Amino acid sequence: MADKAASGVLTKLPQKQIQEMKEAFTMIDQNRDGFIDINDLKEMFSSLGRTPDDKELTAMLKEAPGPLNFTMFLSIFSDKLSGTDTEETLRNAFAMFDELDTKKLNIEYIKDLLENMGDNFTKDEMRMTFKEAPVTGGKFDYVKFTAMIKGSGEEEA
Repeated sequence: MADKAASGVLTKLPQKQIQEMKEAFTMIDQNRDGFIDINDLKEMFSSLGRTPDDKELTAMLKEAPGPLNFTMFLSIFSDKLSGTDTEETLRNAFAMFDELDTKKLNIEYIKDLLENMGDNFTKDEMRMTFKEAPVTGGKFDYVKFTAMIKGSGEEEA
């Protein structure tokens, strides 16, 4: 049954996106056992300079209806990407790093994460990613950014 779910997910997503998801999964699966558990999440967040409590981490893991292996990870994100809450999901991903809930993140911090975590961005990829990004005074407005990339934001003339 898991194979059927995997093939369904694999046909929904482009190969490049599956590869990116595999890299993200591998980055989170700190102990490389093929499953993401609470300790993997603790280590990942610790490496990013954040220490959420067990309650928050457990809530994240409960989004999966079973053990969080790569197939389940793909299924969850495939549903999120094809669902109506995609923009909210993206905002929430950025918000995990926004401990003061300012709706903005230091652009240098974001660039550092992208250059040094997982599938590192090159300088060119970084330039392309942030070419149109809403950055003011060194602060990256992730609410505006997610609205822009999901097409719900105000288009500037």
